[in-house]
Amino acid sequence: MTDWIYILNPHRDTLDSEPFGKETVRRLAVEEPELELWLSRRNRMRPGDRLWFFFTSPDAAVAAVAEVDEEPWEDPDDPDVTYLVAATLLPEATKALYRDPVSREELGLGQVRSVQKVKPEALPVLLKRAGL
Repeated sequence: MTDWIYILNPHRDTLDSEPFGKETVRRLAVEEPELELWLSRRNRMRPGDRLWFFFTSPDAAVAAVAEVDEEPWEDPDDPDVTYLVAATLLPEATKALYRDPVSREELGLGQVRSVQKVKPEALPVLLKRAGL
């Protein structure tokens, strides 16, 4: 299993024309946990990997988590979307992270890219805060 940081900027990223912020993701974790997410590159995600959602604003922190359902695929119908990945939000873990997010400093993040692997030293704090 690999753990990934998935970067979201609520001012730029949207889901069905709605800002893709912490509140939206917390609501979706309960109401519609299955997602298809855009990736700029394929990455080596596998079913069972975890995606930790890092929100860049208003406070830079991880406040949600999902499990990858299948390997990323190309979307031949949409030339603006390079790859997609199916994932399911983990409701209880997302609620726990929403209440007590993991800050950028605790993650040891330097420059942030759209998707990157979780640093090994950050994983214990993510798991603990998520109750996993």
